[in-house]
Amino acid sequence: MGNPNDVHDTLRLVGPRTMTIADRNAVRMGIPIDVLVSRAAQAIAAHLGDRVRGRRVAVLAGPGNNGADGVAAADLLRSAGADLHGFASGRDEPGWEPLSAFAPASFDLVVDALFGGGLSRDLSGEVAEAVRLLNASSCHVLAVDLPSGVDGKTGVERGVTVHADETLTFVRLRPGHLLMPGRERCGTVSVADIDMPEAALREALSGQSPMWRNDPALWMPSLRMPDAAGHKFDRGHAIVLGGGASRTGAARMTAMAALRACAGLVTLLSPGSAMLVNASHLTAVMLRRCEDADQLAAILDDERLNAAVLGPGFGIGAKARDCALALLKAGRSVVLDADALTSFQEAPEALFEALTHNGDGVLTPHAGEFARLFPDIAADGGAKYEKARAAARRAGAVVVLKGADTVVAAPDGRAVINATGTPWLATAGSGDVLGGIILGQLASGVPRFEAACAGVWMHGRAAEIHGPGLIAEDLPGLLPAVLRELV
Repeated sequence: MGNPNDVHDTLRLVGPRTMTIADRNAVRMGIPIDVLVSRAAQAIAAHLGDRVRGRRVAVLAGPGNNGADGVAAADLLRSAGADLHGFASGRDEPGWEPLSAFAPASFDLVVDALFGGGLSRDLSGEVAEAVRLLNASSCHVLAVDLPSGVDGKTGVERGVTVHADETLTFVRLRPGHLLMPGRERCGTVSVADIDMPEAALREALSGQSPMWRNDPALWMPSLRMPDAAGHKFDRGHAIVLGGGASRTGAARMTAMAALRACAGLVTLLSPGSAMLVNASHLTAVMLRRCEDADQLAAILDDERLNAAVLGPGFGIGAKARDCALALLKAGRSVVLDADALTSFQEAPEALFEALTHNGDGVLTPHAGEFARLFPDIAADGGAKYEKARAAARRAGAVVVLKGADTVVAAPDGRAVINATGTPWLATAGSGDVLGGIILGQLASGVPRFEAACAGVWMHGRAAEIHGPGLIAEDLPGLLPAVLRELV
């Protein structure tokens, strides 16, 4: 479906409601719903292939279209050699047993077709009990569309949820496949093409701000790599503002990450109290004294200093606020993180006004910092990407809402959900390195949304390459391996 060369199209995420509208559009355009169900069933059977031959297979079917997919697939799986047993809830299927009779220990493989991504209530009763029994068993589980109990829009758990080994969905990924904890419940996710008419999906998506799975195909054309005729100043001169003598490590990691992430030059601006400790650790990163916002403004007279990070290890208070506003007033591309964000929690409007006027800011809050800066948005019950979008619009900046399922959102509504990374990234200083990677991209001339998306993806990929035992200091040194993969 669609143009296979349009990567933005194939990476686009589609919410459950939008998918339902696309189904209705397809029916209106002449493709009966039973044809779509038949195609989904064929995709399920093809996905499982010979794995079902001679094995005891249970199909659990619920009352909606997801259950219809499961019922249709059951006949195909039986024909493929499965010893198949069907269990139904909320539907009357000849020869099928009630879901209450399901005993997982009797089966090798279970197809979960109870509820898809459109579920908007908690599982309860016999369905919840069947899911608990299934999760306690050793059965291999294939979920159809999404594991039952996962909200396809938000990724949240609706009461109890199936813990699937693999998930097969159709046409496009849903946000719930990538947002936590839904992503953990899905196992390995595959997308099957069921020949949904391109026009049906396009019409359903009409007017919606685009959201994608974060992937190099989205931003690689915007990245600027060194070329034979170029020199270091072609890739920008980034600055990192550091804190006092006892808090220097974060800024140094940020600076090294920026240098590894394609900035041509990087200078660490340091108060006098920290000059010696920073000088004893820095080689390729340059060092310059800077005590306050007035000195910073004078340093920024050099227009070659084109991008900055403020926050890691800097300290909270008026100095951070003044330096942030000085950077924005000077028209620099700015990444604000950690202490810089917290410093504006009592008066965020001043920051938002400056960001909106400058038009080239990136904010990188974790959940706690986000709540300090956007308390009303954080308290809202919407999906993570909805919160990030609302914050980006208010702030006039790209917002990187960090976590295991980091979301990047732009003021114009564009958004991505990231899926690279490992639990080992939950370590002190990893966010400082992320700020540096984004800084490196901004310094080299990458637009802020693409720079943030690239930085988040590269940060997660570096962690994947390293594996267990990762600490933040490992990450900058892993970026060359990430860049080798990309180029």
